[in-house]
Amino acid sequence: MNAPPDITDHPLVLFMPSGKRGRFPKGTTVLDAARQLGVYVESVCGGRATCGRCQIEVQEGHFAKHKITSSNAHISPVGPKEAQYAEKRELPAGRRLSCSATIEGDLVIDVPQDAVINAQVVRKDADNRVIERHPAVHLCYVEVPEPDMHKPLGDLDRLKAQLQKDWGYRRLEADFHILGDVQKILREGKWAVTAAIHHDEEEDAARIIALWPGLKNEAYGIACDIGSTTIAMHLVSLLSGRVVASAGASNPQIRFGEDLMSRVSYVMMNPDGRIAMTRAVRQEISKLIDKVTVESGVARTDILDAVFVANPIMHHLFLGIDPTELGGAPFALAVSGAVKAHAHDLRLGLNPGARLYVLPCIAGHVGADAAAVTLSEGPHRQDQMMLVVDVGTNAEIVLGNRKRLVAASSPTGPAFEGAEISSGQRAAPGAIERVRIDRQTLEPRFRVIGSELWSDEPGFKEAVAATGVTGICGSGIIEVIAEMYLSGIISEDGVIDGSLAARSSRIIGQGRTFSYLLHDGEPRITVTQNDVRAIQLAKAALYAGTKLLMEKQGVETVDAIRFAGAFGSFIDPTYAMVLGLIPDCELENVSAVGNAAGTGARMALLNRRYRREIEETVRKIEKIETALEPKFQEHFVHAMALPNKVDPYPKLAEQVQLPPRKVLAEGGTEAPRRRSREEREARRKR
Repeated sequence: MNAPPDITDHPLVLFMPSGKRGRFPKGTTVLDAARQLGVYVESVCGGRATCGRCQIEVQEGHFAKHKITSSNAHISPVGPKEAQYAEKRELPAGRRLSCSATIEGDLVIDVPQDAVINAQVVRKDADNRVIERHPAVHLCYVEVPEPDMHKPLGDLDRLKAQLQKDWGYRRLEADFHILGDVQKILREGKWAVTAAIHHDEEEDAARIIALWPGLKNEAYGIACDIGSTTIAMHLVSLLSGRVVASAGASNPQIRFGEDLMSRVSYVMMNPDGRIAMTRAVRQEISKLIDKVTVESGVARTDILDAVFVANPIMHHLFLGIDPTELGGAPFALAVSGAVKAHAHDLRLGLNPGARLYVLPCIAGHVGADAAAVTLSEGPHRQDQMMLVVDVGTNAEIVLGNRKRLVAASSPTGPAFEGAEISSGQRAAPGAIERVRIDRQTLEPRFRVIGSELWSDEPGFKEAVAATGVTGICGSGIIEVIAEMYLSGIISEDGVIDGSLAARSSRIIGQGRTFSYLLHDGEPRITVTQNDVRAIQLAKAALYAGTKLLMEKQGVETVDAIRFAGAFGSFIDPTYAMVLGLIPDCELENVSAVGNAAGTGARMALLNRRYRREIEETVRKIEKIETALEPKFQEHFVHAMALPNKVDPYPKLAEQVQLPPRKVLAEGGTEAPRRRSREEREARRKR
């Protein structure tokens, strides 16, 4: 009998941004490899290289985290079909057709989002909040006196004098790039022009940053939230405050590492790592600017101001700062205060005079995004004790009121976003996002992104035929594990009860542990014991950080809880509390606030007073470093239980019937019950 082929000899292929990987024989088409891994690459023509929808890009370089050296030499040369397609239609530089290109070596493959119909749903739309306007950039129309031989004053100086006279500016200067165009523009406008004036702080001199002939009655700014997983951008009218266009995309830095620390490691291990990641994020931001300007019909040169928020590592990489110091204690930021710069310093391709403002960071792992969330939700403006949580690969937590604010971060990892979960994926059409389990039969029903129907309702299969059921996204993972607990499938310690296999075929043995079968189809979707553990670890880290802040504030309960972030927007507060992700609270006072970081960025864009407010607030926030707190580990261990080993949840219990406590051994069998202290004392006396 011939020995089976050694699959480890096959090339390793990693698809981004999904992070799915596998080994395939040489000669396998990239499209076939993607399909085998469940990576969505669209193909309408059935692999005939005529539709052009299956475009991919090869990422070149050594990716230490994944132990892959990827090169264009590891993919087949352009063949006749691709060449024929390129003759008829434009194929962007660096793009290949995955239906024709074959795997010849290790590869890191990017599936471009502009080539995907069912791309990841980047749920970071702007809310409809009305923001009082007082922007740092104003448009000022003036009629300038013509030159006079008897008053030999330069054209720019007469313009400045008229602006000061008509608009009340005490000190006024002009950007250097204005000098070369001022005479041409004044004459083109027949001495009537509109100047864009940047005046951020009262004590600073106002500056002319742009100039147009005649009347110019619109100017724009961008507000951008750079997340570790996704980037969201809003194009905003500086005059009306209206959001004229929004766009989102996956952060291309994912290919260098799923989580923040792996990206820091990449920089440390690769001499050009920082440059590569800075270039990647700036290029993606430039693409988003293209999207919002094309959608709205706004010219890039009409964008005069830009506000950015990000966590500390994204903040540093965007600004071109080496984040290595953030990789270990004392987690020193290169700059913690607000950053002001010219947009052209970062080559953003806006108006030559456009300005850039980055909100201050709170601490080494509590960034400008957390500051923006604080600005948006305003715990410092009220008396109630508010907990604000921005859930992501690194959860940022702020707790307090107008008297005192404390902040911390917790390393939750990417589990909440689908990574490290056997059937996990990011939020995209076909992903399970809602789950309910029958308490008696243990049968599940679920909803997927892209359909409003539940899986047990008529027409469900037809409704999801285009996408199928592809995996579980973050909100679905939280709900299925909470439902498994409420149904008695898992114990308070997170162990799947193997004895239930006799009662339901949904409980499946896997060696010494058990899994729960959520979807018996293609693909087969199960929740494994390791999946439960991954979520326990993530939620325990978040809760332990919150508990430390509550102790610092001297409170046992909180009055209100706000979930921020794209993922936080789709967490059901009830299930978050059942899981023990957050402390006990009145459910009516727990709410999702969407992309609050983006809202905070818009507030800072449209009103310079908000910039001063958050700068002052950040200076007062007390930063708690969880790694240095001796009680963090104790809180973490207690928080591994559902909802918690020691902290009661009386308000939750009033609205949800929690199951009786059940302690199981790791293999899913009944564990010996530990005697209470009173029982042990009575036994000792006997």
